[in-house]
Amino acid sequence: MSLRNRARSSGPPSLRTQLLSRSLIVLALLLVLIGALQYVLMKNALFRNQAEALSLQARSIPVELWEPDREPRNRPAERNNEALPENPRQGDRPMLFLPNMSLAKIAANGNYTDLTSDTGLSAPQLTAGAYTSILEQFKERQPVAYEVIDNTEGTEQIVVFRPYGSPNSPSGILQLGMDAQPLHAVLLRQLLIFAVLAILAMAAGVALYLPLLRRTLHPLNRMVETVERTDAGNLAERIPAVQGQREIDRLAESFNGMLKRLEDAFETEREAKEQMRRFIADASHELRTPLTSIHGFLEVLGRGAADNPEQLHAALSSMHGESKRMKKLVEDLLLLAKLDRKPELHLQDTRLDRLLFEMEPHLRMLAQGRNVTIQAAVVLCRCDSDKIKQIIYNLFHNAVQHTDAATGRITVTVDRTKEHAVLLVSDNGAGIPKEHLPHLFERFYRIDESRTRQHGGAGLGLSITQSIINAHGGQMSVDSTVNHGTVFRAEWPGIIHPLLDG
Repeated sequence: MSLRNRARSSGPPSLRTQLLSRSLIVLALLLVLIGALQYVLMKNALFRNQAEALSLQARSIPVELWEPDREPRNRPAERNNEALPENPRQGDRPMLFLPNMSLAKIAANGNYTDLTSDTGLSAPQLTAGAYTSILEQFKERQPVAYEVIDNTEGTEQIVVFRPYGSPNSPSGILQLGMDAQPLHAVLLRQLLIFAVLAILAMAAGVALYLPLLRRTLHPLNRMVETVERTDAGNLAERIPAVQGQREIDRLAESFNGMLKRLEDAFETEREAKEQMRRFIADASHELRTPLTSIHGFLEVLGRGAADNPEQLHAALSSMHGESKRMKKLVEDLLLLAKLDRKPELHLQDTRLDRLLFEMEPHLRMLAQGRNVTIQAAVVLCRCDSDKIKQIIYNLFHNAVQHTDAATGRITVTVDRTKEHAVLLVSDNGAGIPKEHLPHLFERFYRIDESRTRQHGGAGLGLSITQSIINAHGGQMSVDSTVNHGTVFRAEWPGIIHPLLDG
C-alpha cells in the first residue's frame, strides 16, 4: 500500500461516507419522529373511539344490573306457572359483561360499589373529590371526558361515566371501564409494521442514494485529481469553471484564482531573482572599474611615481575622480535600498513653479551652454520638495548627457491636471529606439550605442527617479523618437487646489 493510500485509509472518513452516514442519521431521526407522532395520534384516536363506544354501551346498561331490588321492566308476573321471588338476591341479577369490562356505581353520598368484582376484572376507583366533580358536571349538563386509570391489580382501563336517576338531579354515577391492553396490542402491531417499513425504506434509500452521491461528488474528485497534478513546475493547468454545481464552480474559480496568483508570484520571484542577479553583477562591475583604477594608480605610485610631482598630481586627481564616482554609486545604491524598504517622505505644501525657478540658475550652469527653457504654471501640491528636486536634477542631467553641447535644447515644464502635478523634461537628442523604452527604468540599464555620453554613469538615475515617484503614488513614462528627441513625464497626485496662472 502506498503512503498516500495508507494516509487515506488511516485518516478521517471520506466526504461520501460522512454525507451518507449523516443523511441516514437525519432520515432515521425523521422516521423516529414520524413514528412517535403516529403512535401518539393513533393512541388518542383509538382511545377516543373506544371511549365513545363505551359511552354508547353505558347508556344501554339494564337497570337490573345496578338496581338489584328493582323489578325488571315488562317482566311477566308468572312464567311457566312459577312465581318470581319478591326480592331477588344480588347474585341472581344477570351478568351481560365481557370479562375485560368493569362496572361500578357511585352514589351521590360517595358510596362506591364495584359491581363486577366477581367477574375477574375489578373496577378502578377515583378519589371522592373527583366523583363529586363529575357529578356536578352532569348536573350542569356538561360533557365529561373519559379517564385512563389503573385498578388495584395494575390493569390499565379506559373509563367512561354516565348519571343515573333523574336527569335534573342525578342519584349517582355509573362507571363503565374496559381493559386497554387490546388497544396497546394494536398500537404495538402498527408500530412494528411502521418500523419494518422504515428499515426497508432506508435500505432502498441507501441503494438509490449511493450512485447519486457518487455522481454528485464526481466534479470534486476530478478537482482533487487536478490539484494532485499541480506543483511549482505546473501552475498553468486550470480547473473547468463550469461543473454544474454552484459551490463546486465557486471553489473552482477560487482555486483557479489562487493558481493564477501563485503563478504570478513565482514569475515575480523569478524576475526578482534575475533582476537581483543582474543587479549584483552590474554593481560589481561598476565598483570594480574604479577600484581597479585606484589600485593601478597606487601601484604606479608605489613604483616611484610619487617622487614625480606631475605624475603624483595626475594620479591623485584620477584617484579622486574614481573615488567620487564610487562614492556616488554607493550613495545611489543606499538610496535605492531605502526607497525599496519604506521610503520616508517629508510631505509639505509646495509651489512647484517657485521650486523650479529657484533651481533655474543651477540648471543653466549644468547645461553647459545648451539652450534651456523653463515653463512653469502655478501649481500647489503636497510633496517632498527635496525628493522632487532630485527628480528634476536626475532628468535634467540625463538630458544634458544625451544632447549636443552646441545644438542641444532642453525644456523643463511644470503643469497640472485635475488631480495630478506634472513634470516634463524634453530634449532634442538622438532619441531612444522603441525596443529599449520598456527597460529604461531598470537599474544599471544603459544604451551606449544610441547616445553619446560625455560623462559615464551607473545607470541608476532613472531607477531612483521612478522609485521616488512611486513613493509619491505617481508614475513615470517616456516618449521618444529616434533622431528627434525624448520626453520624460512624471506625474503624481497631491494637488491641493487649482491656482490660476499669475
